[in-house]
Amino acid sequence: VQLVESGGGLVQTGGSLRLSCAASGFAVSTYAMSWVRQAPGKERELLATILSSTRTGYGESVKGRCTISRDNAKNTIYLQINSLKPEDTAVYYCNVLIDGDFHWGRGTQVTVST
Repeated sequence: VQLVESGGGLVQTGGSLRLSCAASGFAVSTYAMSWVRQAPGKERELLATILSSTRTGYGESVKGRCTISRDNAKNTIYLQINSLKPEDTAVYYCNVLIDGDFHWGRGTQVTVST
């Protein structure tokens, strides 16, 4: 199982980003996958989850600003984040739950400037 995040970077307040999580070793359509972020000195925060059924759920801090989606052909999930704020600055990770174990990527840094 391998997850590789990309798409992070430096963006101005109010901007948007689309993060990608390319998966290998399993089919993204089969398992629940999530986006999680961690800011310096803070706990990990669950942002969004997409189930194998394509049903989605969002954390309160990003509800209305984020969309999680999946491309089965590319075996990749995405997180579109709009109206970015400085407090969105964090490392963003994707994970997958397989047979009771979480697998994580290395993350992609998102920095939002004022």
